[in-house]
Amino acid sequence: MNALVELREVTKAYWRGSQRVPVLEGISLEVAGGAFLALMGPSGSGKSTLLNLIAGLDQADAGTIRVGGLDITGLSEGQLARWRADHVGFVFQFYNLIPVLSARENVELPLLLSPLGRRARREHAELALSLVALADRMDHYPRELSGGQQQRVAIARALVTDPTLVVADEPTGDLDRGSAREVLDLLERLNVELGKTIVMVTHDPRAGARAHRVEYLDKGVLSDAPAADPA
Repeated sequence: MNALVELREVTKAYWRGSQRVPVLEGISLEVAGGAFLALMGPSGSGKSTLLNLIAGLDQADAGTIRVGGLDITGLSEGQLARWRADHVGFVFQFYNLIPVLSARENVELPLLLSPLGRRARREHAELALSLVALADRMDHYPRELSGGQQQRVAIARALVTDPTLVVADEPTGDLDRGSAREVLDLLERLNVELGKTIVMVTHDPRAGARAHRVEYLDKGVLSDAPAADPA
């Protein structure tokens, strides 16, 4: 299967005053279309930074990142924003739902950037909520939903534009075990039944075990095995 995501010698650092703080050092990675990849590693290892680079939320200092054959490292901020809107669905740890909007209205938000009319946006949102088994909660507000249900609304919002790539940053990190299991079951279904390519950052071994492939980050270096504990 052809690679959907390709990273070549990607480097990223941040500055703390005059001090350069390296985060990623020469990362190369390929993710096949239809894959379910988990990125794991200790806190501060660069997992979320790597996910943000893949999703076009941040820009690399060096190297190339291609998604769907497009080199996104050469895009301007405006071009990246349009590309994200068309190709990437986002799932975050804390849901990022707008409290004054219903579940359906929250799911509709990404479609406001599309040429779809109001009725079509509504139909797309209702279909996405049906996919996550929340058709009976579409008029409820976030405060009226459990944490697991809110995360499923967030997943529906990620899916409503039919993205090429779904990125999930600690999607079960704020959930109890039962809700986390339901969210992981849903991500698996989206991957297997709809063929969605998923890249997930997690610190939870149970979540990582659901992925087809796990890559580990430690001190900015990528490996297919966790780093050994120091003696």
